[in-house]
Amino acid sequence: MEWGYESAAVRRHRVGGERREGPEAAPPPEREAPAQEPLVDACGGRGGARTRKSSPGGSGGASRGAGTGLSEARAALGLALYLLALRTLVQLSLQQLVLRGATGHRGEFDARQARDYLEHITSIGPRTTGSPENEILTVHYLLEQIKLIEVQSNSLHKISVDVQRPTGSFSIDFLGGFTSYYDNITNVVVKLEPRDGAQHAILANCHFDSVANSPGASDDAVSCSVMLEVLRVLSTSSEALHHAIVFLFNGAEENVLQASHGFITQHPWASLIRAFINLEAAGVGGKELVFQTGPENPWLVQAYVSAAKHPFASVVAQEVFQSGIIPSDTDFRIYRDFGNIPGIDLAFIENGYIYHTKYDTADRILTDSIQRAGDNILAVLKYLATSDILASSSKYQHGNMVFFDVLGLFVIAYPSRIGSIINYMVVMAVVLYLGKKLLQPKHNTDNYTKDFLCGLGITLISWFTSLVTVLIIAVFISLIGQSLSWYNHFYVSVCLYGSAAVAKIIFIHTLAKRFYYMNASDQYLGEVFFDISLFVHCAFLLSLTYQGLCSAFISAVWVAFPLLTKLCVHKDFKLHGAQGKFIACYLLGMFIPYLYALYLIWAVFEMFTPILGRSGSEIPPDVVLASILAGCTMILSSYFINFIYLAKSTKKTMLTLTLMCTITFLLVCSGTFFPYSSNPANPKPKRVFLQHMTRTFHDVEGNVVKRDSGIWINGFDYTGMSHITPHIPEINDSIRAHCEENAPLCGFPWYLPVHFLIRKNWYLPAPEVSPRNPAHFRLISKEQTPWDSTKFTFEATGNQWLAFLTKPYVILCSSPQRVITFSVVSWQWHSSHK
Repeated sequence: MEWGYESAAVRRHRVGGERREGPEAAPPPEREAPAQEPLVDACGGRGGARTRKSSPGGSGGASRGAGTGLSEARAALGLALYLLALRTLVQLSLQQLVLRGATGHRGEFDARQARDYLEHITSIGPRTTGSPENEILTVHYLLEQIKLIEVQSNSLHKISVDVQRPTGSFSIDFLGGFTSYYDNITNVVVKLEPRDGAQHAILANCHFDSVANSPGASDDAVSCSVMLEVLRVLSTSSEALHHAIVFLFNGAEENVLQASHGFITQHPWASLIRAFINLEAAGVGGKELVFQTGPENPWLVQAYVSAAKHPFASVVAQEVFQSGIIPSDTDFRIYRDFGNIPGIDLAFIENGYIYHTKYDTADRILTDSIQRAGDNILAVLKYLATSDILASSSKYQHGNMVFFDVLGLFVIAYPSRIGSIINYMVVMAVVLYLGKKLLQPKHNTDNYTKDFLCGLGITLISWFTSLVTVLIIAVFISLIGQSLSWYNHFYVSVCLYGSAAVAKIIFIHTLAKRFYYMNASDQYLGEVFFDISLFVHCAFLLSLTYQGLCSAFISAVWVAFPLLTKLCVHKDFKLHGAQGKFIACYLLGMFIPYLYALYLIWAVFEMFTPILGRSGSEIPPDVVLASILAGCTMILSSYFINFIYLAKSTKKTMLTLTLMCTITFLLVCSGTFFPYSSNPANPKPKRVFLQHMTRTFHDVEGNVVKRDSGIWINGFDYTGMSHITPHIPEINDSIRAHCEENAPLCGFPWYLPVHFLIRKNWYLPAPEVSPRNPAHFRLISKEQTPWDSTKFTFEATGNQWLAFLTKPYVILCSSPQRVITFSVVSWQWHSSHK
C-alpha cells in the first residue's frame, strides 16, 4: 500500500455499502478527486486511509454513497420526538400511582380512613421532641385511636400497647460523627400477635415527631397514619397470623434517630424482631421508593417483589444512598447497626422542595399516594407475618440482590452472583462481536483498528470538552451570583447546560468528520462509532461488575439490547444504508435502554434538584447540576453519535443549540429567573434558619470570658443572603459571623455538626434570650488524673432540650517526638421532661 491511497477496507465502504442486486444495480463509481494530497493522520503519523480533497463535497467534505446521507432536519427532529415520546411514557407511569382506586371493603386498606388520621395529627401543629404537642397531644391521639382499633379487633388476634420512655446514649458517624444522649423520650409501641402469642416478629416503624415550624405531613405523619390503618385492617382480619407484628410509633427521629435506638436496645419486645420495614420521606407524596434493603438478606427483596401491589424499587437508589452522597440518614441505620436486623427502607421522594418546611401539609399528599403506600405496606407485612422464613431468617443471609422495577408495573430481582454471570456473558458477546472484526485478514483490519482507536479518542475528547464547557459556564454563573436560577425553572438548566453539552459533542465529531474522516463513507463511520459506543458501555459494565456493584445491570442493558439491535439491522444497513426502515428498527431496538435511562434520570433529578437547595454554602449547586446533566448527555448521546456521521450536515443543529444556550445564558446572567417561588400551588422556598441565642464562653477555670446575644442566621443554599439583603439591609456581609477558633464548632450551638457545609453564616446583635427556664452552667471540679489528663465535672440545668458541645484535647505520645491532636465532639442531650 502506498501513502496517499486509501485501503481496501475504506474503498469498500466509500460508496455506501456492498453492491446491490436486482434492478437497483451497482452504484455509480466514485469520481476521482481532481487532486489529492496526503493528510497527516490525527492519531499518529500519516494513514493510508486518509486523502484530502481539493474541493470538499457533501457535508464536511466527506464523500457520500448514493442515498445514504440523512436529512439533518429529519434526523434531529426524529431523535427529539423519540426522546420526547419516551419521556412522556415515563411521566405517564409516574402519574399512575395506583392501578385501581380504594374500595374500602373489609380487609382492604382504606386511604380515606388513613387521611383522617393524617389530618388529625397534622392539625396538632409542629411536633418537636420535648414539646407538649409531641409528648402529650400526639401520644394521646395515637393511644385513643389504638384503643378504638383494639375494640374492633377480631378475637383471633391479641393487641398489646406500651408507652416506652427510654434514656440512653450512642455514638454515630453521621455527618462527621457525634455522641447523642437522650432522656425520657417517647415511643408508642403496639404488638399485634396471634391469640396464643408468637416467638418472632416483624417491625413496622414510623416517627410522629417533626422538625420545628413544620406540620410534618409527609415526614412522617402520613407513614404513622398508614400504619394505624394497616393495624386496623390486620386486627379485624379473619386470617390468623403466624408471627407478631410490632408497630413502633417513635417520637424522636428528627433528633437524629434517638427513639429507634431506645426501642431496639431497651424494649423487651425488641428481642422478637427478625426484620423491619421503615417508612420515611425525602419529599412530599408521589410514589414511595424502596431505596435500601438488607444487608445481605435477599429473601426480604423477594418478599417485597412477591407481595407489593404497586412496586417501586431500585438497587441504584440503594447504592447511591449508602455511598454517602446524600447527606441524610434514617432509622434503618439504627436497626441495622445496633439491632443487627435486616430490613426494608421506603420513602416518598417527589417534591422535595417543601420537605421540612411549613408547606409540608396534609392537603399536598394525594389520596392515591396514601392508597398505594397502604396497599404495599399491608401486603408486605401480611406476607412476612405468615412466612415460614421469618422464624429462621438468619439461614437466608447470603449475598445481595439486583432489583429494579419496570415503570412501576413489576419488579425484576435476582441474586447479585447471577447478575455477575449475566454481565460477564454480555461482555463475552461483545468480545466475540468486536474480535470477529479485529481477527479478519490483516489488510482488512488495519484501518478499522486505527479508525476505531482514533474514534474512541475523539469520543472521549468530545465528552471531556463537553464537561469542561458546562463547568466553565457553571463556575461563571456561580461567581456572578446567579446560582440556582433553575431551581424554580428546571428546564432553564436543560436549555443552558444540556444544550451546551450536546452542541460541544456534535461540534467535536463534526470536526472529526470534516478533517479526519473526510473520505470514509457514511455507513462505515456509522458502524465504527456504534462499535465505539458499545465498547465504552462494555468497559463500564466490566468495571462495575468487577467492583461488585449491583447497579452494573444498567450497563448490561445498555450493551445487550444495542448489540442485538445491531445484529438485527446490520444486513439492511449494508444493503440500503440509513433509510427509514433502518432508523425505525434501530430506534425500536434502543427503546428499552433509553426508556429505562430516562426513568432513572427522572429519579436522579427528582431527588437531587431539591437537595441542591439545602446542601449548604460551600458546594456550588450549578457545578453539581451541570456535571449531572453533562453525564446524562454523554449517556443519552452515546448510541446517537453515529447519526452525526450518517447525517448530511450538522450546521443547523449546532446553530440552534448554540443559540438556545446563548439566549438562556444571557437571561440567567441578567437575573431573569428568580430561584424561589411562593406560589401556593407549587412553592419552592428559600431555606433560612434563624436562632435567637445568648452565648456564654467559659475558660477552663469556669470563669465567664465572653457573653453576647444575637440572631444567628444560616442560609441553607449557595446564594446566602444575596436575595434577602435588598429587603432587609441589616443582614449583609458586615455582620458575617467569624469563627471562634478556640471554641468547639466555631462557638455556635450547631443542632447537627454540619458547620463544614455552612461556613457562611451571619450574627445580628439582639437582646438576650429570656426563656421561662433559663439555662445555668457551673463547673464543680477539675481533677488531674494519673494518665496526664484533666477530668472536668460540671452541672447544667435548663429546659427539656439541651445540647453540650465539647472539644477535648487528646495528647498522644510516640517516639521520638510527642504528637498532639485534638477532635471536636458534639454531645446532644434531649429530654422530654424536666
